Amino acid sequence: MSDKSHDELMSPDGAVTPIDTDYQVGQDNIAVKIGPFGLDIHNRVFVISGSMIALFVAVTLLFRQSVGPVFSEMRNTLTSQMDWFFIGAGNVFVILCLILVVSPLGKVRLGGTEAKPDYTYVGWFSMLFAAGMGIGLMFYGVSEPLSHYSASFGGIVEANGMRTDWAPLGGALGNAEAAKDLGMAATIYHWGLHPWAIYALLALSLALFSFNKGLPLTMRSVFYPIFGERIWGWPGHIIDITAVVATLFGLATSLGFGASQAAAGLNYLFGIPNGTPTQIVLIIGITGLALSSVVAGLDAGVKRLSEFNMLMATLLMVFVIAVGPTLSIFSSLVSNMGAYFENLPALSMPFGREDANYSQGWTAFYWAWWMSWSPFVGMFIARVSRGRTVREFIICVLIIPTSVCVMWMTAFGTTAIEQVQDGYRAVVDAELPLQLFAMLDGLPLASVTSLIGIILVVVFFVTSSDSGSLVIDTISAGGKVDSPVPQRIFWCSFVGLVAISLLLGGGLSALQAMVVSTGLPFGIVLLLCAFSLVKGLMSEPRS
Repeated sequence: MSDKSHDELMSPDGAVTPIDTDYQVGQDNIAVKIGPFGLDIHNRVFVISGSMIALFVAVTLLFRQSVGPVFSEMRNTLTSQMDWFFIGAGNVFVILCLILVVSPLGKVRLGGTEAKPDYTYVGWFSMLFAAGMGIGLMFYGVSEPLSHYSASFGGIVEANGMRTDWAPLGGALGNAEAAKDLGMAATIYHWGLHPWAIYALLALSLALFSFNKGLPLTMRSVFYPIFGERIWGWPGHIIDITAVVATLFGLATSLGFGASQAAAGLNYLFGIPNGTPTQIVLIIGITGLALSSVVAGLDAGVKRLSEFNMLMATLLMVFVIAVGPTLSIFSSLVSNMGAYFENLPALSMPFGREDANYSQGWTAFYWAWWMSWSPFVGMFIARVSRGRTVREFIICVLIIPTSVCVMWMTAFGTTAIEQVQDGYRAVVDAELPLQLFAMLDGLPLASVTSLIGIILVVVFFVTSSDSGSLVIDTISAGGKVDSPVPQRIFWCSFVGLVAISLLLGGGLSALQAMVVSTGLPFGIVLLLCAFSLVKGLMSEPRS
């Protein structure tokens, strides 16, 4: 690291001040404290965020018969009224990331000019991918391409918790191939550049201000160029509390989706009753597995689970490609990418859209979900990305995962769509959490691959829960990355409790409502973060 990176910190007016003075101010005001149960906490953030979440769980469980309609109305109102904000903000993040890749700022190295990466590419990529998208790809890998295809072709489908009769961009009624291309382009839009740009923006900001500026690895540090020393006071407390709450509800949403899919798979394979009780038992059991991984720590627990899961997911995808419509999958890969880039301007248009159910029911919800997840995924990626240049970081975090998502969606989506075109109706008639298993049932070795699918959902579930708990723990400890075990256990348990309370209080609608309501304020935080990131990078030496 250069001397400037060690010893100087950019102030809001562009000048530089000695980092040891400002950092000492920060340490005095956000110092962690040892609690009565061995908790090493930043008392304001921990107490307020923990109390808010505990109150939410209590109220939801006590009035679960009444809160369901409230959650549903909250989701519908926010997505219908604020879809323009989510879509527009997502565009800003993609454009900024692409500019940084080609600009001289891309030469800045996280950790300073002499820093070396802590992890190999394989370990690094496995951790960021398993944490960032795992459960979502398993849940939507078949159902979303199939939903958009069915709607575009002229059908009416049950999608994302609502009845959808608006196809993306008006659809391609009566033209099966055009409908498939459009459906896949709409799917890739949701899993491609935009979500990974959201993650990359926040992860890069956290890594820069922690590794290069010497500030604690917590959300408030990113906003030093904007708020100056006020980040050590209530402005910083509010930012960190918002990050904790957004992260926890984003995690709970993903865990709820994972539990519903795992329960559907167990019912499909073994006849185990598929309902809320089964989902709750799954959440409790998987939270227990996550606790063991959290206790083991980042390298021993999360890293090994992530690498195992990536191997299993790769094998499943290769199997689907090999025994499915192989030639069609590879030819569709080219046409899907072409359709994606061709339709990207129209898909990302925030105003004047006619496909209201698509932009509101799908895109706005997804963007809110990614934004609420961004503190979790961003901080987790930041922790494991020291030593990478900005250009290398963005390419790996933005371009490579997008390519993998495109390959995954093409393999599973194309296989399912061709099954429907060939008259196999089971996959399109199945409920949304079950469509993956119905698709696999139309291929050889269905019982084996379906079991692998359930294992993947469970392990993705575990990696999201344990890595997310470590991130929440870091924020609530004032940026300390190696906090006591009891504190990790506390947050991991709370993630499971929130997922259970939301399932009891309204099912998937409740999960979606809370992720949208926390994603909205964090979208504003991310826009401020973009300005702060550029200002911070401009003061750095370039390797």
